[in-house]
Amino acid sequence: MIPDALVVGAGPAGLMAADRLLAAGYSVLLAEAKPSPARKLLMAGKSGLNVTKDEPFDAFISNYYEAREWLRPMLTAFGPAEVQEWMHAQGQAVFTGSSGRVFPQAMKASPLLRYWLADLSARGLDLRPRWRWQGDGRFDTPEGPVTVTPKANVLAMGGASWARLGSDGAWADLLRQKGIEPAPFRPANMGFHIDWSDHMARHFGQPLKGVALIAGRQSVRAEAVISRRGLEGGGIYALSRTLRDGAPLFVDLFPDLSIDALTDRIARRPSRESSANRLRKLGLIEGRLALVQEFLRPLPDDPMKAAQALKRLRIPLTGPRPMDEAISTAGGIRRADLTEDLMLRALPGTFAAGEMLDWEAPTGGYLLTACLATGRWAGDGAARFIASRSG
Repeated sequence: MIPDALVVGAGPAGLMAADRLLAAGYSVLLAEAKPSPARKLLMAGKSGLNVTKDEPFDAFISNYYEAREWLRPMLTAFGPAEVQEWMHAQGQAVFTGSSGRVFPQAMKASPLLRYWLADLSARGLDLRPRWRWQGDGRFDTPEGPVTVTPKANVLAMGGASWARLGSDGAWADLLRQKGIEPAPFRPANMGFHIDWSDHMARHFGQPLKGVALIAGRQSVRAEAVISRRGLEGGGIYALSRTLRDGAPLFVDLFPDLSIDALTDRIARRPSRESSANRLRKLGLIEGRLALVQEFLRPLPDDPMKAAQALKRLRIPLTGPRPMDEAISTAGGIRRADLTEDLMLRALPGTFAAGEMLDWEAPTGGYLLTACLATGRWAGDGAARFIASRSG
């Protein structure tokens, strides 16, 4: 079987690489290990499909940490503005929320995926589900072993989280056999374990609102969720990299008040008032009150010490949730093993994209934008590679 290009992995990065190769006039076989494409994208779309973040470019790219300069040309070519234009080209109107996050009007991924797949199919895409990559163009398929010998390859098989949706990281062992040692996988955008006492059971599932979450030099005003296993949700995910690397978690239960203002409020409460009533009168209810009762007993009698404790309540974490439960992963193919075109130096003609690469970013549109941008970059690189070897 000899298509011009082979793309392995039918998530956003793989679909975008296939899109660019088709646009360049090449035949493309797209192999997907699962029975249907883009399962992780569809899962993300259940909560709204945050496609990008509309903010100044320097602020946007800072969310890729140490990989930002490596990714800069790719995100310059296909960043937030280009993602929105591309969404419109796929028949999907978008809107920008108050936080700058950009969503499709449909608030889910399925309309986008249906339109995109139909367009790619009309342009000649050969999509093969249930084809599992074994390296060197070899696949396990429902029809038995198959070998594909294209002019160029693009690998876009994801990271190592949500294995049931297709990203199991098994490709790392196959690349090691070729002398390519990926950076170790680590969970990213994940929840954290907390050993709750029994009294917290009635609070499981409650949102933690009206707080600031603090880790290291980071402080975010965002919600979290109290779960049976600990804390999770957007606010925790935003700090997960810092927490994963060892910083303790603190919660400011009164982010709109200074310590002096909170001290004054506490000092005004009747001296004979119980701690529980005092906290409720101060405005602590539900999840916020539960955290104080769990981790701050007794409340200090001194008003300033009580205010300081409530403004910086230590939450003892016992570690991150397992990598397979993380939204994304850090680690993957190192920058040093790739050319500027995202071609593997040890495997000429083979390119890589998406979460296979060694970068990470928070949720909020950053993950999907970079997957699309690197898929586009790798697809264009593969097209140039084919063209350079055509007679």
